[in-house]
Amino acid sequence: MKWEEIDQQACSVARALSVLGERWTLLIIRDAFRGTRRFDEFQRSLGVTRHRLSERLRKLVDQGVLTRVAYMERPVRHEYRLTRKGLALYPVLMTLSQWGDDWMDDGNGPPQSYRHSVCGQPTRAILSCDYCGEPVRPEEVSPQMGAVLSAYVAHLKAQGEPLPSAGELAREATHHWQQAGERGHE
Repeated sequence: MKWEEIDQQACSVARALSVLGERWTLLIIRDAFRGTRRFDEFQRSLGVTRHRLSERLRKLVDQGVLTRVAYMERPVRHEYRLTRKGLALYPVLMTLSQWGDDWMDDGNGPPQSYRHSVCGQPTRAILSCDYCGEPVRPEEVSPQMGAVLSAYVAHLKAQGEPLPSAGELAREATHHWQQAGERGHE
C-alpha cells in the first residue's frame, strides 16, 4: 500500500495519519489553537515555505479540520479557523505535548504549562475511561474488532483461508473490500 492510499485502510490510526501525518500539519493545528488565523501569521510562526503552507492549509480545509473565512473584501483575504472536527483534535495535541514534556525536555522541564480555567490549577493530560472515569493504562486496554474487521475475519473463516497477522489485518481487509466493491460494480 502506498502512503497516498493510507486513508483507505480499515484502521482509524492510518486514516487519521492521512490527514495529520505530514510535516507541519500538527504545528499548523497547534498554532490555530493558539489563535493564529492568517496565512502570514502561520508562515511567520512556523518558518515554512509559502507553497508548503498553502498545500497543508488547503488539505486541512478540504478535510474539514479548518474553514476559510473572509476577513477583508478588497482585496479578498481569508483567515483559517478550527471547525468542530479541528477542535476535536485538542486531546491529541494535549497528549502529544505531555509526551514531549515527559520524554523530550532534555532535563529542562516543559517549555509551556497548562492551567485549567475552571479551577485555576495547573493541569496535565490524562486519558480516562468514559464509562468508569478511571485513568486508562495500556496494559488495561485491549483492542476489539469492529464490524468491518469482524466481517472480513468471518469471510476468511467461511472460505477456509488463513487469518492474517494483527498487523496485516487492516490492510488486507481494506484490499478485500475494495476488490469486492469493484466486483459489485461490474
